[in-house]
Amino acid sequence: MRIRYQTLSGIVLLFAVSLQAQIQCWTTHPATQQFLQQSTIAASPAQGSETLPTIFIDGLKTYQSMDGFGCTLTGGSTQLLAKMSAEKRTALLKELFDPRAPGSIGISYLRISVGASDLSDHVFSYNDLPEGQTDPLLQKFSLEPERKDFLPMLKEILRVNPAIKIMGSPWSPPTWMKSNGNSKGGSLKPEYYGAYALYLVKYIKAMQAEGITIDALTVQNEPLHPGNNPSLLMYPHEQANFVKNHLGPAFVKNGIKTKIIIYDHNADRPDYPIAILNDLVAKKFIDGSAFHLYGGPIEALSEVHAAHPDKNLYFTEQWIGSPGNMEGDLKWHIKNLMIGAPRNWAKTVLEWNLAADPQQNPHTDGGCTECLGAITLDQDKVTRNPAYYIMAHASKFVKPGAKRIFSNNTLSLANVAFKNPDGKTVLLVVNDSGKAETFRVNVGVKGFTHTLAAGAVATLVW
Repeated sequence: MRIRYQTLSGIVLLFAVSLQAQIQCWTTHPATQQFLQQSTIAASPAQGSETLPTIFIDGLKTYQSMDGFGCTLTGGSTQLLAKMSAEKRTALLKELFDPRAPGSIGISYLRISVGASDLSDHVFSYNDLPEGQTDPLLQKFSLEPERKDFLPMLKEILRVNPAIKIMGSPWSPPTWMKSNGNSKGGSLKPEYYGAYALYLVKYIKAMQAEGITIDALTVQNEPLHPGNNPSLLMYPHEQANFVKNHLGPAFVKNGIKTKIIIYDHNADRPDYPIAILNDLVAKKFIDGSAFHLYGGPIEALSEVHAAHPDKNLYFTEQWIGSPGNMEGDLKWHIKNLMIGAPRNWAKTVLEWNLAADPQQNPHTDGGCTECLGAITLDQDKVTRNPAYYIMAHASKFVKPGAKRIFSNNTLSLANVAFKNPDGKTVLLVVNDSGKAETFRVNVGVKGFTHTLAAGAVATLVW
């Protein structure tokens, strides 16, 4: 049945969806020490003209499909996982990644570094050479640095969830390809553009030989931040040239289906990916653009979508600084990332590092010293930090392939809604006001009323 509602702002919404008698609700409210606390809400008839703040859901109006929610699996994270006892690690990996396991948070997407990130215990690439040597044919390419911890742990995760999608991101090419001969900063020498494209081709093929599919590859992590270790400075015209004339053709030549994703940096520079996508030759090789939110508004993603609506958008990284603030971090990340990024067309939402130890180690010399993991690992002791619950409120409920559907934003109740492949609807809401809010959710001829404490987050499923 179609029901028409006239809202106070005069917006007419049409619905053709149904609501179950009982709505499942999971709430996190740090002030009262509630974490993913489950409850049920009874449905009631919609009244047509509501006096309460009302979220209207329209399942007929769909937007992008979701690839998944998750985080970055750093080299340091896998070192810490490897130090756990086999029994405790198996239980933890099921909790994190197994969508069928009771109590699992169902992480469905991982980002990994191509070579070292700044949360590896040392800097390395897959083609490190003595100073003065070069290897343009990549004859000495090897995944050997990953064999001790990273590859075994990633394979263990894939045994728990074979369907998990993986995105690769390089922090730096091998130093012999760079203008400064250093892992930190510098630019990719033009004479090695072809060699670096071959390096990335070899990486994808080598990972495939290990049974690991790289679904997507960002060209460069934070290309406008050369102060990290490792890092690389890469301006838009350089990235466009590299993709158009080297990486894209190399992927085609080698039959590689891995998606090429550009930018992978802050929302304050939507002009960067737009400039590359405006190059129609480069654009044909590109799946989409990736963003972080250490600068700029999340709405900038929609600028890129408006300029190039045929290309995808991904949110790929946001850190939480140690020691973390459960109440503040939860509210900000849920509002701006888990809600804000999908509302601005992102297909993924990824937090930064999965795990660190109690001293926020390991990291490179010059890498992040304050990056709080989603979990803190001290041998077999596991502490669940803000990012764990931030991820869980989406990853546990919104399944890969879910489509974002229409829901209106109210003044203090930021929200986003999804329709899962199995037909279930998921609504994620955060109360960003300083007081408890009672509100309605209307779905066709029915709805429900719920009260959310100040700063609380709820995921509602029906």
